Amino acid sequence: MQIALKPEQENFIRKKLKDGKYQNVDNLLNFAFQLVEEYEIKQQKLIELQKKIAEGTEQIRRCDAVDGELVFQQFQDKLAQIAI
Repeated sequence: MQIALKPEQENFIRKKLKDGKYQNVDNLLNFAFQLVEEYEIKQQKLIELQKKIAEGTEQIRRCDAVDGELVFQQFQDKLAQIAI
């Protein structure tokens, strides 16, 4: 596969190699691909979180939500029972 780079991209790569940040183009590209993968994973998690927020917002709108303080009190009560 051949990739055509814009002059500014090629200059960027040459500068990074000259600075010694990367040993060669392969190392730089491997790091770039790793960042793209991490970015895509984070984007997917963000989409899932946005869906959960939308679901929670809809539950609140329908008055189908539980009071947060009540939930934490129930957790504390259960923990206290386990500790006994």
